[in-house]
Amino acid sequence: MNRVLRTAALTLLCGFALLLGTGVASAHTRLLGSDPAEGTSLDAGPARVALEFNETMQPGFSTVTVVGPDGTQYQTGEVTADGGTVAIGVGPLGAAGRYEIGYRVISEDGHPVTGSVAFTLTTDGPAAAAPAAPSTSSQAAAAPEPAAAPAAPAEDGGMPVWPWIVGAVVLVGGGVGAALRLGRS
Repeated sequence: MNRVLRTAALTLLCGFALLLGTGVASAHTRLLGSDPAEGTSLDAGPARVALEFNETMQPGFSTVTVVGPDGTQYQTGEVTADGGTVAIGVGPLGAAGRYEIGYRVISEDGHPVTGSVAFTLTTDGPAAAAPAAPSTSSQAAAAPEPAAAPAAPAEDGGMPVWPWIVGAVVLVGGGVGAALRLGRS
């Protein structure tokens, strides 16, 4: 009986150690800054926009859009990545107003992270006089729709599941080991 109590106590102690040892998941990528910066007012449109993250980004898994006040998309070319920075070219902008840079990137742990930053164009751009043509680039077709509300912080997916799986395996293994020892007695 004493052996059973020790085994049960050890199993519980290991389970609590696993639970106490797990921290908040901080592996998701975070936006550190943008060019142009959030809330900036510009007289002329940028030639490109760039977003800096706290992790290394992969260009094939990143999407960046630049959407004007009328919903027209102005990004051109393919997304590039250099370390933690992703960027895309921007064509001539249209009417003055709020432009939103939307992004969807994949963090190093595989979770998608989306968000947006905005800047304001204070004078009409060159494309304001020309009729807006629908974008036919594959990048624009795959781009996420921008949020109409102010940018919300990137959603954190919460705690990863792997510590729970490891903990369950340890607990089940301890229980099987205890059952086998009791079966021999």
